[in-house]
Amino acid sequence: MSNVVISTNSLSHEAWKPGSPKSRRRSIIREFALNTSTHGLPGIARSQSKHNRFFWTISFLIFLGIMVFFVTKSIQDYFTYPTQTTLSYVVEQSQPFPAVTFCNYAPARYDLVIRSFLAYTNSLNITNTNDTSTFTLAQAIAVLDSMLINCTYNGQQCTANDFISFLSSHYGSCYTFNAKMKDTSSNAVRYTSDSGGSGQLQLRLYTHSHLYIPYITEEVSSGVVAMIHDNTQLPQIDIAGINLAPGLKHKLGYRKKANYFLSAPYTDCTDKIPLAMKAMFDRYEGADYTYSQSVCITLCTQAYIYQKCGCVSPLEWSARSIVLPDTDTTMQASVCSYADPCYPQAAIEISNSTEIRNEYCSGCTQECTKIDFLVTPSSAKAPSTSYAYLSKAFAESNSAPLPSNWNTSWLTEVEQNFVAIDVVCESIQIENYTQEASISAIDVLSNVGGHSGLWIGISFLSIMELVEMLYRLLRRQYQIMRHGV
Repeated sequence: MSNVVISTNSLSHEAWKPGSPKSRRRSIIREFALNTSTHGLPGIARSQSKHNRFFWTISFLIFLGIMVFFVTKSIQDYFTYPTQTTLSYVVEQSQPFPAVTFCNYAPARYDLVIRSFLAYTNSLNITNTNDTSTFTLAQAIAVLDSMLINCTYNGQQCTANDFISFLSSHYGSCYTFNAKMKDTSSNAVRYTSDSGGSGQLQLRLYTHSHLYIPYITEEVSSGVVAMIHDNTQLPQIDIAGINLAPGLKHKLGYRKKANYFLSAPYTDCTDKIPLAMKAMFDRYEGADYTYSQSVCITLCTQAYIYQKCGCVSPLEWSARSIVLPDTDTTMQASVCSYADPCYPQAAIEISNSTEIRNEYCSGCTQECTKIDFLVTPSSAKAPSTSYAYLSKAFAESNSAPLPSNWNTSWLTEVEQNFVAIDVVCESIQIENYTQEASISAIDVLSNVGGHSGLWIGISFLSIMELVEMLYRLLRRQYQIMRHGV
């Protein structure tokens, strides 16, 4: 075996030089392309012909474009904040008993109580004044003590002290049982299971229809308006009240329904109480009322009417707390004359103009939590003969004057004025309607991962491979800059 010796002089000078920086970077990129888990790039890197490389390059770019389209659409869909509503039934053996509000059908409105009516009430000895030029609310309202024959809750006696009053523009003074109070130490919300009961309120009322001011109640001769609502809701009894006729025992069975809405950015719901609404609530005997969209719309409409007319609509005279746009000052506005043509015209303007509504009512969005009660009414003839005598004794013992023909027609009068109301909990199941996000951040991440994996096979590890390649390129560039090699 012979040894062959090659002289170093036979090697060129270029063979001893290290690889050029450009070729080294290409080597790093080619190594990444050959070994990455991303589909398409290995096909480009290992192609031996231009046609093959062109095929894989076009294929990769096409499917990359499709992936980018679907990934972009998934992200865009998320930022439209779509929602869906789910229905669930929750069983609550003990739940807060709702608030129950009632009003005598006879209203007490300043704009309708004119001088001749005051003289008429004086003649019936209803009022105690010889002054026919003024009329105070205290002279006009129906006092609870003169209406409430009897009250029991779960078999326990309740009195007029268990009610709070508020003013309705249509029905005057109304009374609420079981409203949530700010001072809960003295009057906490009652529950259906209190005193071992199942949640039943019994009211026996006397309307004194002979004291109704003529023409104000229109075609109604006697009756009560009632409403079942949430403990923290100012009752919109003018809109949602149920008319209850006298001479009947009314059973109002209720089922609770709760609606929960997502806050921003999914909806524009709010629980923030505006200044005007807070000023209005502060007048209601310490009740802890929450934000109401309908009340907010009424107040902002009144604010626009005040801005145009210098007074507010007499049709909503109980809503006189005004805060003008771009101010934080609350005022109690005066009431327009009923014959003033300005306030109905202003009401029409704000109703028909989106621009005006956006200026005055932009904050009147829906509530984030809304509690409703589905009421099933039924009735039976009342009172019985024995209870008619109890009603007669009640009418004769309170301060309200009796009709002139009472001695001969008291039974007829009782039948025309007696109203019995039983409010009962029909079901311990609560319907919960909950708004939820249709697309969550996890859903977006899953969609992006699904599309990237389907079209070009990218995963988080593929991204780490790219990071590794970039690190090697940067490190190589640093070595070149520092050592020149």
